[in-house]
Amino acid sequence: MKRSRLLLTFLLSLLIIFSGIVPQVRAQDESFYKGKTITIVIGSTAGGFYDRWGRLFARYMGKYIPGNPEIIAQNMAGAGSVIATNHVYNVAKPDGLTVAMPLNSVYVDQLVGRGQVKFDLRKFHWIGSPSIEPSIMYMRSDAPYKSIEDIIKAKEAPKCGGTGTSSVDFILSSILEETLGAKFNSVLGYPGGSEIDLAVQKNEVVCRSHSMSAHFGREPFDTWHKEGFDRHIIQTGRKRDGRAPEAPTLWEVFERHKVPEAGRRIARILLAAGELGRPMMVTPGTPPARVKILREAYMKVLNDPKARDEAKRSRMDIEPTSGEELEKLVKDIFDAPPDVIARAKKILAN
Repeated sequence: MKRSRLLLTFLLSLLIIFSGIVPQVRAQDESFYKGKTITIVIGSTAGGFYDRWGRLFARYMGKYIPGNPEIIAQNMAGAGSVIATNHVYNVAKPDGLTVAMPLNSVYVDQLVGRGQVKFDLRKFHWIGSPSIEPSIMYMRSDAPYKSIEDIIKAKEAPKCGGTGTSSVDFILSSILEETLGAKFNSVLGYPGGSEIDLAVQKNEVVCRSHSMSAHFGREPFDTWHKEGFDRHIIQTGRKRDGRAPEAPTLWEVFERHKVPEAGRRIARILLAAGELGRPMMVTPGTPPARVKILREAYMKVLNDPKARDEAKRSRMDIEPTSGEELEKLVKDIFDAPPDVIARAKKILAN
C-alpha cells in the first residue's frame, strides 16, 4: 500500500512538472517567429502557378503566425525542383524558417533512386496543398497529331518539352509509351513551365503536359485558345474536365486499348503528383509545435476572404489537402508493392 502511494505521488509530481513545461514550450515556439523571416523556396521559375501560390502565401501567411514574421519567396529552379528540395533538406536549418514548394512530381526522382536526389521526402514535415492538380497534354494545332492514336501510329515521335525527369511532362509521356506504345521525344532541362511554353511558340517543341489549372488559368493559353493555336490530347483526371471536354481521360484511353491492371497501377503511382497538388513542406527536424503553427496558418490563409478572392481572380482553384493527408499519401507511395516500384523504375530509368 505504501509503495502504491509513493508511486502515485511520483506520477502526480511528473504530471505537474510536464503540465508546466508544455505551455512553456508552446509559448516559446509561439514567440519564436517574432522579428524573424520565413523563406519560401519555390522549385520553379517566376510566373508559373507554383510561383503564384508561393507568393500568395508569402503575402498572407505571416498574418496567422504568432509574432507576424516577414515572409519572402525565393525561386530556386532546376532539375525538376530537385535542386530546391536538396537545399531545404540539407542546407536549411530545422528551425521552421525555411519551407519548400517543389514540383508535385519530385517524389518520382526519389522513387526511382536517381543519384542527384539527396533527400528523403518521408522525413519532411508536410504543411499542406491548396489544390488537387490533374494534368493535360496539349499539342500545337499545326502538328500532325490529333489524338493518342495518331502518336501511336506516327513514324516520327512528337518532340515534347519538360523541366526534368520528375516533371509531369516526362512522366505522362513515359506512361503512354510503356502502356500504349506511343513514342515521344522528350526534350528536358527547361528551367520552368513558362520557358517550355515559349519553346512551343517558337516550334522548338510541339507539346507539353502540365496542370489543368495552369492551362486554363493564365497566358499564353487564353490567347492560344482564342486563336486555335493548341489542341488538347489527353487529361489525367478521373472524369473529363468541362474546360476540355474533347480530350479523353487517360483511364478512358486505357479502357479503349484494354491496358492490363498492372499498367494502370503503375500509372496511379506515377501520377500521384496530381493528388499532392502544389505542396509546401518544412525541413526535417523542425520542432513539432512550429510545424503545427505553420500548418494552422497555412489553412487559415486558404480560408481568408481576401486571399480566396485574390486566388479566384487569378483563377487559382482551392481544394485544400492537409499536411497530415500529404504525409500519408507520401508514405503510401513509397510503401507500394516491390513489383510496382520495380516497374516504375524501369519506365523512368532515363
